[in-house]
Amino acid sequence: MSEAPSMRKVTFEVFRFRPGQDQEPIWQTYDVPCPPDWVVLDALNFIKDEIDPTLSHRWSCRMGVCGSCGMMVNGLPKLTCNVFVRDYAGTIRVGPLANFPVVRDLVIDLESFMRKLKSVKPWIIRKIEKDVEDGEYLQSPDELDNYKQFSMCINCALCYAACPVLAHEPEFIGPAAIALGFRYNQDSRDEGEAERFDVMNSHEGVWSCSYANECSEVCPKQVDPAAAINRSKLVTALQWTRILPRRGAA
Repeated sequence: MSEAPSMRKVTFEVFRFRPGQDQEPIWQTYDVPCPPDWVVLDALNFIKDEIDPTLSHRWSCRMGVCGSCGMMVNGLPKLTCNVFVRDYAGTIRVGPLANFPVVRDLVIDLESFMRKLKSVKPWIIRKIEKDVEDGEYLQSPDELDNYKQFSMCINCALCYAACPVLAHEPEFIGPAAIALGFRYNQDSRDEGEAERFDVMNSHEGVWSCSYANECSEVCPKQVDPAAAINRSKLVTALQWTRILPRRGAA
């Protein structure tokens, strides 16, 4: 008969705040008995189910796919379903993702994030759609590889919490939106680059980025949004070298 896994009592400091009711946030302490295979999300669910049902947090798949359980764990943006309690020594502090308004406790308001994603028109744009009878738009493996990395984003918003630019320029459309726009610009089936140009290349677009690379460091899917931003800057610079001489000759 196998022995039961050893339990470890871990202290969690959890951010608590109800806008409109509380004057200011507090950090509430909970002692949680944690088995060695628990992730931080397990501990939060235990607190919610067994200790304090008033705690609010967001999660869904628990498999690192849906992106909904992103939070700050000891000051770093993490998917709480993807970080083990055993990897932390001492107290674990869990807060809402930085650079977002708080709805309640660990739940953030994603309205601006979703608006920024939509602003880059993240869908295939065709000047003229061919008839269904003409078949699908074919794509080679090399053409797929050109953008596939940037299509792996799960919209977890960790990159926005890590971005130092967003901390001071909240209108910056951000790394996920730019990577998403770049993904469609690189898709051989798409013809919408001109429709995304003004948003991608505005002051709030790629040129606000200072290339701190923090977005790529925290990405749980290795999307590398910093690379998408830099490649977008290069594409834009090349476009302007073609446009400016024509304007000068006009």
